[in-house]
Amino acid sequence: MSDPSCDPWLSLIGLGEDGLNGLTGASRAALDAAEIVFGGPRHLALAETGPRGREWPVPFSIAPVLAERGRPVAVLASGDPFWHGAGGALAAALSPGEWRGFPAPSTFALAAARLGWRLEEVHCLGLHAAPFERLVPLLAPGVRAICLLRDGAAPAALAEWLSAHGFGPSRLTVLEALGGPRERRRDSRAEGFALDEVAAPVAVAIAAAGAQGLPRAGGLSDALFHHRGQITKRPVRALTLSALAPRPGELLWDIGAGSGSISVEWALAAPGARAIALEPAEGRRALIAANAEAFGLSHRIGIVAGTAPEALAALARPDAVFLGGGASEPVLAALWDCLAPGTRLVANAVTLETEALLIQWHARLGGDLMRIAIAEAAPLGRMRGWAPARPVTQWSVTR
Repeated sequence: MSDPSCDPWLSLIGLGEDGLNGLTGASRAALDAAEIVFGGPRHLALAETGPRGREWPVPFSIAPVLAERGRPVAVLASGDPFWHGAGGALAAALSPGEWRGFPAPSTFALAAARLGWRLEEVHCLGLHAAPFERLVPLLAPGVRAICLLRDGAAPAALAEWLSAHGFGPSRLTVLEALGGPRERRRDSRAEGFALDEVAAPVAVAIAAAGAQGLPRAGGLSDALFHHRGQITKRPVRALTLSALAPRPGELLWDIGAGSGSISVEWALAAPGARAIALEPAEGRRALIAANAEAFGLSHRIGIVAGTAPEALAALARPDAVFLGGGASEPVLAALWDCLAPGTRLVANAVTLETEALLIQWHARLGGDLMRIAIAEAAPLGRMRGWAPARPVTQWSVTR
C-alpha cells in the first residue's frame, strides 16, 4: 500500500454533461496528469480521454483501479463522486493519503437549482441500481424526492409504479442530461404519463400526492404484511419495538422471525438500522423476503436459514435481540454467553412453559417483566363484547 505521506496516486473527478468545459483548473490538472482514466463510456467520451480511457467492467468492480495502485490514475464519476458514485467504494479500500477528490455539482444539486427546491428538504435516491420500493418508507403527500434512474425507459416505469401504489396524482419532472447542451425538462403527472424519447442520463423529481403513505409510529397494521398467522400482532409489536429501542445503524437479531414484521419495523424505525431474520421454515423465509421487498428494505434485512443457538455463531454481533416465542433454556444461555455487554434482549412468551422460563430468568438477571393483555370489541349475539387475545409475557433486559 502507498505511504500516506506521499502524493496521492488516485484522483476522483466529478464530471458534468458539459465535459471538459465544466472542470475546475485543479480537476483538469489531475485529469491531464493521469496515465489511466477509468469511467463509463459516456464519461470517457466527454473527457476526451482517448487511449488512456478504461471502461468500468460489467458487473461493476473497483478491482481494476486497485490493480493500478501507485500509477497516476483518475476515476470519472457523474457530479459528486461521493454521492451515489464510485468514490465511497474506492475510498473505503484505500488509505487517506492515496486519493484526492474533485467533486462537481451533483445531479441532485442541479435538479434542485432548476426546480427551486431546498435540497435539505428533499429525499435524494439513487434508483438507477435499486428498486422503486426504496420510496415506500418515504412517500406521503407533500414529500419531495429526486431520483436518479437507470435509462430512458425508467421514468415511465416509475410513473406506473407510483400510480399502482396510490400516488398517481404526483407531479413528476423529468430532467434529462442536466448541465449540458442536451439538457431538457418536461413535466407530467404519474397517472397518464406519456412522455417518450427520454434521454439518459435522467433524473425524475417527484412532488408526491395521493396516498397517505406509511405511518411512522411503531405498530403498523397487520394487513400491510404478508403472513399466514405467524406475525407479532400490531399492539404487541408496538410494545416490542419500544422495548427493543432501535437506533441509527444498529443490528437486530430477529430469532424465529416468522413473517419478519419485527425486522421490518426495526429497519423502518431508524436510519441505517439493519436486521438478521433467523428462520428455519422455508415458507416463512419466503414471507420475510416478500415483506422486506414490499417495504423497500431488502438491502437492510438479511434472511438466514437456521435455528438458535446453532446458527448464532456465524452471525455478526447484534445491538439487540428479539425472541418471538422460541425462547428456551439453551437459547437464553447461549445468548447470554455470546452477547456483548450493552446488548438489549427482548423475549415474548405466549405459553405457560415459556412464561415460567422468562420469570425465572427475570428473577436471576433482572430487567423488566410485563404481561400484555389485550381485548378487542367483537360481535356477541345482537350486541358486542370484549374478545381477549392470548396474553403475552415480555421480558426485556440489557446484557
